[in-house]
Amino acid sequence: MNHAGSDIGTTESGAGTQSREAELAAALGRLEDRIDAACRAAGRDRAGVRLLPVTKYFPASDVEILYRLGRREFGESREQEASAKVASLGHLSQMRWHMIGRLQRNKAKSVVRWADTVHSVDSERVVRALDTATAAARADGARADPLRVLLQVSLDRDPARGGVVPDDLPMLADQVAESENLQLAGLMAIPPLDADPDAAFAELAGLHHALLATHPGATELSAGMSGDLEVAIRHGSTCVRVGTALMGERPITSQ
Repeated sequence: MNHAGSDIGTTESGAGTQSREAELAAALGRLEDRIDAACRAAGRDRAGVRLLPVTKYFPASDVEILYRLGRREFGESREQEASAKVASLGHLSQMRWHMIGRLQRNKAKSVVRWADTVHSVDSERVVRALDTATAAARADGARADPLRVLLQVSLDRDPARGGVVPDDLPMLADQVAESENLQLAGLMAIPPLDADPDAAFAELAGLHHALLATHPGATELSAGMSGDLEVAIRHGSTCVRVGTALMGERPITSQ
């Protein structure tokens, strides 16, 4: 499907928007049903699990459709793409943007000007960069609140793929908590490739439980995507990050 719509007439464009809205509404309904069922199966309150649409690679028009469908939070993973979307959707109020992709320190200054939450913090250097950038953004009025931070855990103990190894979590959590410009919100993880999601999310739940003992405000657990959200919810996820099951396959232009 062509989501760009730049070369089509007004009538066709309107029809295309209606078609895309119906497509996204149907996918959203299916996802909500899955999350409802997973919460019932786990004996959890449905209000304790949020769906975070992952809109990377998709146009701002899709975000606007989802906004009309009631969504207010969106996940992006590429700073330049996200900044452009945020700028083009400035007319929409109540938007909350999440940076879910791996963060380069040199992008911190830009990210803190649009992100409510960063899910992928995994090193002392990134914490320092975000702290400094957030302080500057608050000083010049670009943001009012501290930046919410989730520590990304490396469940396969390979930091080269992103994430902090479990043994280093307490030290990094303390560093974030001591900052006046950052708020330690919780943990995030992606199961290792070919891993058993059940075992991976069980380990993550244990690490989260340990973190809460020393940082009781770090209640967020960002875990679960299109293919494994039920397992993540069973192990305590409070935020499932869903792209493909909601948005469909990536547009050809993203390849």
